Amino acid sequence: MSALSARTPWPSLCCGRLGMGGMAVGCARITGLIVAYGYASEHFMAWFSKDEYESWIFFHTRERGPYSPLYWTMLFCNIAVPQLLWFRSVRTHPLAIWIISLVINLGMWLERFVIIVTSLHQDFLPGSWGMYYPTKWDWMTFIGTIGFFVFCLLLFIRFLPAISIFEMRELVHEVSEKEAALEH
Repeated sequence: MSALSARTPWPSLCCGRLGMGGMAVGCARITGLIVAYGYASEHFMAWFSKDEYESWIFFHTRERGPYSPLYWTMLFCNIAVPQLLWFRSVRTHPLAIWIISLVINLGMWLERFVIIVTSLHQDFLPGSWGMYYPTKWDWMTFIGTIGFFVFCLLLFIRFLPAISIFEMRELVHEVSEKEAALEH
C-alpha cells in the first residue's frame, strides 16, 4: 500500500475492483443501458400512440430511410460499444477505454444529427421534403464551435494550469523544513 493510498481514498475509487477509472467506466456501462431503454421507450411510444407522422419518422425514415446508416451507427455506438466495458480485459486496457470513449462521443454526436436532420428532412409539409445537404454556413458553424471549444480549452490551460498535488505537497514539506532549519 502506497503512502498516497493510505491518506486518501482516490486510488480505491479510481482503480479499485472496476479497473482503470472505475467510476467512469461503471458510469459508461450503466449509461449505455439507460440510453438503450430510452431508445426502446421512444419506439414503443411511436408504436403505441398510432400517430402516423411519429410512426413514419421512427419506423420508416430512421430505420429504413436515407439516413438509416447513421441511425444504425448511432445505435451501435451508444448501446453496443459501451457494453464491451463489462469485460475486465477491455476495461483495464487504457487504449481500449480511450477508443471506446471516442466511439461513444461519435454516437452522441450522431444522435443529435439524427434527431435534427430526420425531423427536418420530412416535416408536415410534403412540399418541403428533401435531402439535407450542409451549406457553407453549416460547415462554418460546425468548425466554429470546434474552434471556440479549443479556444476556451487553451484559455483554461493558460490561466488554470494543471498542477500536481503530490508535487505541491512535497514542495510545501520541503519549504517548511527549510524554514524550520532557518529558525533554529
